[in-house]
Order: sequence, then C-alpha cells, then structure tokens
Amino acid sequence: MKTEDSGLRTQDSASRTQPLVLGPRSLPPSIARIAFASFIGTAIEFYDFYIYGLAVAMVIGPVFFPGSDPAAQALSAFLTFGIAFLARPLGALLFGHFGDRIGRKATLVASLLVMGISTTLIGVLPGYELIGWTAPALLCLLRFSQGIGLGGEWGGAALLAAEYAPSGKRGWFGMFPQLGPPVGFLLATGSFLLLSQFLDDAQFRAWGWRIPFLASAVLVIVGLYVRLKLTETPVFAKAMQSHQPVKLPLAELFRHHAKSLLLGALAIVVCYALFYISTVFALSYGVATLAIPRPQFLGMLCVAVIFMAAATPLAAWAGDRYGRRPVLLAAGSAAFLSGFLLSPMLGSGSLWQITAFLSIELFLMGATFAPMGALLPELFPTAVRYTGAGAAYNLGGILGASLAPYIAQQLVLHGGLSWVGGYVSTAAAISLLAVFMMRETRDRELA
Repeated sequence: MKTEDSGLRTQDSASRTQPLVLGPRSLPPSIARIAFASFIGTAIEFYDFYIYGLAVAMVIGPVFFPGSDPAAQALSAFLTFGIAFLARPLGALLFGHFGDRIGRKATLVASLLVMGISTTLIGVLPGYELIGWTAPALLCLLRFSQGIGLGGEWGGAALLAAEYAPSGKRGWFGMFPQLGPPVGFLLATGSFLLLSQFLDDAQFRAWGWRIPFLASAVLVIVGLYVRLKLTETPVFAKAMQSHQPVKLPLAELFRHHAKSLLLGALAIVVCYALFYISTVFALSYGVATLAIPRPQFLGMLCVAVIFMAAATPLAAWAGDRYGRRPVLLAAGSAAFLSGFLLSPMLGSGSLWQITAFLSIELFLMGATFAPMGALLPELFPTAVRYTGAGAAYNLGGILGASLAPYIAQQLVLHGGLSWVGGYVSTAAAISLLAVFMMRETRDRELA
C-alpha cells in the first residue's frame, strides 16, 4: 500500500526498498497544524456531548417525556444521557477497524461528521407535546449516533498526536486532544450561560436550548477543514509499507491484547466519574435541591473547568518527565480522598465551598485524564492501536460515566450525598488498582 503524502519511506526488512526523498507534495504537516487538528476535533466533539449533558440537567426531561412526574422525567433524561456511552465502544470498534486498515485521516473525518449531524438534528427534533413517544424514541436514536461518532473520535485524535510526536514528547503531544474536553465544556457552558442572560426560563425551555445544538454545524465545518488538510501519520505509513493491515483488528486485539484493553479501560474510569459527578449531577443537584440559580451555577462550573485545563499540561509534562504511572497513581490517590469532601462541601450550600469542591474535582480530572493521551496508544501495537486505544477509552466511559448521573441521583435519594462521595472514591480505587498492575509505557516505541 503506497503512502504518497506521508513524506517518509522506511526500509522493509524483506524487500529493502530505497529511501524516499521528500518532495513538495510530501512535506509533513507542521507541529502547530498537528496539535490544532488533534485538539479541534475533540473540542468540537466534546462540545456536542456536553451540551446534551447540560440540557439533560435543565430541559430534556420536560421537553421529551410526559409531564406527570418531574422526578420520573429527570431519571428518564439521565437514562438517555447514558445511551451514548453504551454506543461509544461500538463506535470505537467500527471506526477503529477502518482506522487500523485504511488510515487515521479518513476515519477522523467520518467520526466528526457522524457526531456533528446527530447533534444538529437534536436541535430541530420536536418534543413530546407535538409527536408523542416518537420524540423520545428519535432522541435516543440520535443520542446513540452521538455516541458512535464520539467513540471513533478520541482514539484517532490521540493517535494523530502520539504518532507524530518526537522522542520524549509523546505525553506533551498527547495533551492536545486532552485539552479539547475542557475547551469544549467551556464553549458548551458559556453558550447556555449566555442564553440565560438574554432569555427567560419560558423562552429557554421553549426554543432557546436548541441554539447550542444548531451552532454545532458551524464548528463541524471548521473541524472538517482542518482535518482534510492533514496527511497520514508517519508511524501508520511506515507500518503499511512493511506489513499488510490486519484483516480483523478486533479479533487480533482480543486474541493478543485483552489484558491491555481491560487495564486501559479500568484506568480511565476515575476520569469519567470525577467529571460527570461534578458537572451533570452537581448541576442538577445544585439547581433543583440547593435552589442555586442556573446561571450562577453554570458560572461556577466555568471557573472550575479552568482548573481542569490548567492541570492538563502539568500532568502531561510530568508524565514525560517521571512516567505515566507515577502521575496517575498520585492523582488517583488524591481523587480517592476527594470523595470524602463531596458531602460536606457540595451539601454546604456555600457558593465558595461548592466552587472550591468543583475546582478540586475538575483539577483532578485533568490530572488523571492528561496522561491517557499517551498511555492508551502506548499500550497497543500499530496494527490494532486505533481499535485498542479507542475501545479502552470508551469501555472506561461505560464503567465510569454512562450511568454516573443516574446512579448518583439514586444514591442521593436513598443514602444522601455521602454515598455519592463513596461512588467517587470507589471509581478512583478501581483505576488505582489498574494502573498499579500496569508496566510503565513512557519509553515504548510506537513504530
């Protein structure tokens, strides 16, 4: 298989081909373009994902489900939130299959399109009052499609960064797709916060909440433009010149790399638990139970997510300097202890204490999440790397986040906030055990 745009020709151990001289059409993309392309896709994808999470906490229940019982509406809305997480591993396997067989670039473009189209259609979907049970049925279908798209996005973006990274800088390059989530969250939260300044509650519930979903179409166009300018990664191009692609990457993954898949999935559980408990659940609890005005709580989340963005480069730098395992073990231990802060700080009713708690949790989320951009690709060989990294990432999403807001809602109803804190600590303990069982991956060669 020829790779004209990779700019590289490696020596095949069997055929000993001659080196390829770089030409004007085969120049590799700049570092800035690689970083921006790996960042912009995840920022857009997570913006799409987060606006749904925020809408779940505010309007999805009343708009798409019968109005007989507000509590039942909330629980139903949280269940639709979890559907996408169930779809994400399927998306990781689907896009991973083609990403490992035909290349990273085309697969990344396709995943962005699936996610963007699904999000935009949610913005025009009629509610329960207009089309009855067809509304929640279509909502679940589009939410499932969102999960398929996002399932294929992260693995490709992480590989794009890691497979272009120079020696000793893989953690730093792997940081760029990890910066997408906090930026996407800021865009999502900021859009709802801006709407709350210009619309009253009735207008917001009637049509205002749809605007962030429709705006996704513009962001997708930007992301597609950047992605289409890329060339294939040199690591993948080298592998295709030396070997035929694996026919069934999934079968190869389960046959030879099942342990890495399981440990990678468990290692990322704490990231998801920290994030969705401190955003989706905390927003719902703060507005509905503590009676904090929605715009005020969204502003508090905007402050807190800055700490997540700040932790990301720090943890990525530390991962390159000290290794992935030491950083994850330290951050995971702190996350375990943070579960004991949830009840006294979130339940205090004090805006300062709640903001401080949200900032702590999201800082720890950034610290545990940043090394994953390098760690998960390092766990797998090139032939199954897209499938393996994406599947591990999204299986961890099922375990850590798919039902996190729903479980937290049930826990707070039956046991109180301290039980929710125990949920966070349990998730951290699971990830700590998985990382402890891993070997250090920092010095592994990806080629």
